[in-house]
Amino acid sequence: MSSDLQLRVSRVLHGVSAEGPGLRTAIWVQGCSIRCNGCINPHLFNTRGGNSVDPEKIVLDALEAGVEGLTILGGEPFDQAAACASLARSARRLGLGVICFTGYTRESLEQDGDAAELIAAVDLLIDGPYIADLPEDRRALVGSTNQRFINLTSRYADYDPADTPNRVEIRIGEDGTVAMAGFLIEDDLVAFSTSLDARRTFRSPRSATPQPSERDG
Repeated sequence: MSSDLQLRVSRVLHGVSAEGPGLRTAIWVQGCSIRCNGCINPHLFNTRGGNSVDPEKIVLDALEAGVEGLTILGGEPFDQAAACASLARSARRLGLGVICFTGYTRESLEQDGDAAELIAAVDLLIDGPYIADLPEDRRALVGSTNQRFINLTSRYADYDPADTPNRVEIRIGEDGTVAMAGFLIEDDLVAFSTSLDARRTFRSPRSATPQPSERDG
């Protein structure tokens, strides 16, 4: 089973608990045309980064990992709306839930055919650009108060981001590289990276590059 559409992704992590309710497969897409000021993921702006992946393979790997659903973030998923729609439809067809972040607003997307197809395949849409002057300190998963949680189905209707603390999940690969999932504000991210550098210098000469928490800017 494969798709004719290829999705450009920065990375995929299976079995994470910091990107929404339950265990999830998180997919960070590569490329973003919005480029919010203050975004913590400028390395995901360029469309030439990352790798091309078959959406169907991501779904099959997610099923094998035993996750509850997918979280699609980035980067900007709606810049690859057709491929992300294929990913989301496949996931839903096989019983997985789908959460999708976007820096656009739902209203601005609904008149575009590919975007509308992606919206139709999503259970929970988290929309709106990151606005640095509107910092969010109450709800999980988002960085500014303008960003909205829009339940498009009832699957995640009981999820309340105001009652859910932000989590950070860290994985250290065999080669010493560090992968992070979850949400940190910029000051916390700097503090974490500084602490990680100090521990790594003390414990091991092996170099490792911490990756920032990647969510739509």
